[in-house]
Amino acid sequence: MLHVLLLRHAKSSWVNPEISDFDRPINKRGKRAAKAIGAWLAKEELNPDRVLSSSARRTRETWEGMKLPGQPDLRKELYHAGPEEMLAMLQAVTPGAGTILMIGHNPGVAELAHMLVAEQPDHPRFDDYPTGALLVAGFDVKTPAEIAPGSGQVVRFLTPHDLLDEPD
Repeated sequence: MLHVLLLRHAKSSWVNPEISDFDRPINKRGKRAAKAIGAWLAKEELNPDRVLSSSARRTRETWEGMKLPGQPDLRKELYHAGPEEMLAMLQAVTPGAGTILMIGHNPGVAELAHMLVAEQPDHPRFDDYPTGALLVAGFDVKTPAEIAPGSGQVVRFLTPHDLLDEPD
């Protein structure tokens, strides 16, 4: 089974309005969320074999905060990419990766999550896919090229609120 992990970047800072959207960092809450998500993935033994990440600062900092092994493949085209573009990037991953993590932005991440799964998870935040939300979807395929809309099974959907004591 191939797993796709779709992660919306952790909560970002709006403190400095002069910083461009692309260069916004994650805030303190985002740092706690990224650490909690990384710890959860490690505990569940879902360490990604391949990481595709938007090159925006907040996605890079989310990955760094997760403290997982490996390096992301930073892609400017993932910055505000639509679901079709994101799916094409997943399908183009070289065969052999059993777990692929994609870190991106809404609305693309939420739209791709809805597109990929056969049935939506019973979670109140799936539709709005808040910052730090993570979908773990399983696909009964041998290669990423075989990933198709509606063919994924939800393994888990969670938000930072599910892992931390504070609301997200």
